[in-house]
Amino acid sequence: MTLLVVVGKSSDLLAEEKRPNIIFLMTDDQRWDNMGCYGRPEFNTPNIDALSRAGVTFDKAYYAVAICMPSRVTMLTGRYNSSHQVGFVAPTNYTLSQADFHKGYPALLKESDYRTGFIGKVGFTVTKEAIRPSTQKVHNYKEHMGEVFDFFAGSETHDRNGIVMWPENDPGLKEIFKEGRQNSGRTLRTGEAMLRFLDTQPASQPFCLSVSFYAVKHDQNRDVFWPHYEQFKEHEFSVPDNWVEGDNEELPAVVKENARGVPLHRQRSSTPALYQKLVRRFATQGYTVDEQVGLLMSKLEEKGILDNTIIIYTSDNGRFQGAHGLYDKCLLYEESAKAPLIVYDGRVAKEKRGFRTDALVSSVDMAPTILSLAGVKIPQKMQGKDFSGILNQTQDLSNWRDAVFMEDLFLVDMFNARGKDDLDEANEKLINANMSYRSHGIRTDRFKYFVYYEHTPKVEELYDLENDPLEQHNLVDDPRHSAILKKLRQKTEKIYLDISN
Repeated sequence: MTLLVVVGKSSDLLAEEKRPNIIFLMTDDQRWDNMGCYGRPEFNTPNIDALSRAGVTFDKAYYAVAICMPSRVTMLTGRYNSSHQVGFVAPTNYTLSQADFHKGYPALLKESDYRTGFIGKVGFTVTKEAIRPSTQKVHNYKEHMGEVFDFFAGSETHDRNGIVMWPENDPGLKEIFKEGRQNSGRTLRTGEAMLRFLDTQPASQPFCLSVSFYAVKHDQNRDVFWPHYEQFKEHEFSVPDNWVEGDNEELPAVVKENARGVPLHRQRSSTPALYQKLVRRFATQGYTVDEQVGLLMSKLEEKGILDNTIIIYTSDNGRFQGAHGLYDKCLLYEESAKAPLIVYDGRVAKEKRGFRTDALVSSVDMAPTILSLAGVKIPQKMQGKDFSGILNQTQDLSNWRDAVFMEDLFLVDMFNARGKDDLDEANEKLINANMSYRSHGIRTDRFKYFVYYEHTPKVEELYDLENDPLEQHNLVDDPRHSAILKKLRQKTEKIYLDISN
């Protein structure tokens, strides 16, 4: 997202220049290193790799929260989970109010005369007022989101249970999502709807299209496009050194005894055969997404608008795939909390394209950066930082942030209790029984610190990621690191107080 329009110009000057088109591509549960440009070419992602070579690739991007519902709301609103309170479990289990939805980047771009579109998995519910629980059975997308999106083809979790779409009379959308259509997978349908949006785009208006792929989540037969599986079916994927066969006795007891990722690992990723089975299927889904990225680039070039289009590629959270003896996500280890992030800007001269950066960025930065690139004022309520200066290399990195904040507010026992009457009481019981593994922490350029803060006594983890990138050696009890431990502990609490007030 490098700029022809330099950030800092007056609004009058911005209005005189051609505003960029913005396409925000988000996958579901795609681990940061499951692609060639992040060091694992065995995943075969040639189009994403080409996007990386022609864009800006972030090597230290992190999720402010690493589970789908709150992560998506964080990227939409530019606010931390502890601020927007949208999540799966009490006490942070509110829907997103229409008022807050209208302060997100799509609504603000719509107000600035952008044509807006959304395709794919929504993953959260918008209601007139914020209400509990967040997991509503009826979503009323048109009623609550219709003013913001001009073009919409979405659903809650997957499109096989039906898609809500508008314009309702669009023949292309009707054909793409007609019941019983053959030779069509969920990712192919999403890609076709993405191209349909571009085919219906007026030449005279800038657009912002948000595409939320259902892949690479799940590895059931119905979610894999099997023609793409052939290239991977015999491949033996590399196994990271922190993958654990069976149970991991080194995990903190509060995690080992209570976190969902432990039993899920036993079921899905705890043997070499299980690991290979699921990674082959995730690689297949990643390849199918990659194919849509290639089709997107070709369509933009065909329509003559690639040179005025910004493309952002990321995911909503990572996944362990057996690392640390865990499946699932949420917890603040790298496999869950580190994000792939690639930004391509067609306006940038070819000789200035293609670099990587170690700047610390957060998913909470997504909304303010998108607004900045479009020349739209960033609301004061947004808590993220505008990283467009990193993209156009005008940002003095010595004045950039020195840490990103991350949090995990999910408890599987509270998720399983979501139908009960008094969820706040159930939450207190879990905390009092020392079963809470809610955590928060920070990642600096070198270290990561996080704490399970509702446990008594608090359980802490500290890693030197420069020397221990797989987080195998907890340094909390190492006296040589007592000073950095104290510093990061204090910094974590300060950031938490700032974002939650």
